[in-house]
Amino acid sequence: MREYQEELRGHVARKRFGQNFLVSPGIIHKIVEAIGPRAGDTVVEIGPGLGALTGPLLERIDHLHVVEIDRDLIARLRQRFPPERLTIHEGDALKFDFSALKGTGPLKIVGNLPYNISSPLLFHLVPFAPLVHDMHFMLQKEVVDRMVAAPGSKDFGRLSVMLQYHYHMERMFVVPPGAFNPAPKVDSAIVRMIPVDFLKVGAGGLCIPGIPLRGQVTAKDPTLFAKVVTAAFSQRRKMLRNTLREFISEADLAALGITPTARAEDIPVADYVRLANSLADLAAR
Repeated sequence: MREYQEELRGHVARKRFGQNFLVSPGIIHKIVEAIGPRAGDTVVEIGPGLGALTGPLLERIDHLHVVEIDRDLIARLRQRFPPERLTIHEGDALKFDFSALKGTGPLKIVGNLPYNISSPLLFHLVPFAPLVHDMHFMLQKEVVDRMVAAPGSKDFGRLSVMLQYHYHMERMFVVPPGAFNPAPKVDSAIVRMIPVDFLKVGAGGLCIPGIPLRGQVTAKDPTLFAKVVTAAFSQRRKMLRNTLREFISEADLAALGITPTARAEDIPVADYVRLANSLADLAAR
């Protein structure tokens, strides 16, 4: 921790990269405990910054991958950690192919995500969900609240539907602004994301692929499913019979058991999947 504090004093946070560095030892410990890294895991940290989580993670595992865009921070990480312990992937996480790091052990992705790109980054990670054991991220609390929101709440939106289709999500705990330097103007939160297509078994967290936990049918046409969800939430104040007019008639909505006068936030994920599948079946005829 002393090394990290020295690094922190020598670096000025860059706003264009959305940098806020963790400085609370208690919060850092709590996050690492939530991640629960084990020998044999392939752990990837997005945006390691000055190594607040990097060091504690390397106390639990032999090797860590990190994705970092800031060249100054990369230089500091190389000085602090030997290459046999830390592999640095220089570049933009929004363009990184996380599937390239999948090995024989569980793949875990973690990070204190830059708040200015959090939603695009979450969507970028979706295609890699079938390869991932779990993910733990620090995000703006408002974003986490939207991710885990239930239908009928004001926070339930496109992000909620698209992520809940792919993951079981849990808000772990809230992190106050004072845990960072510089302190952000908002609360943060830790979210745990477990892909729905994996079943975790036993204390070791063994993943068995092929046993769906989704609780609803699978979208037959994922692209169509995404388009329907986007259209439904394009104008939140309008009813579904209006926002989905180009996809389906009011009568056909009702026939599916979906209230045409409902608004997008009133419909659970499973209903969006049923709706998209009905449209896919019609298109295939």
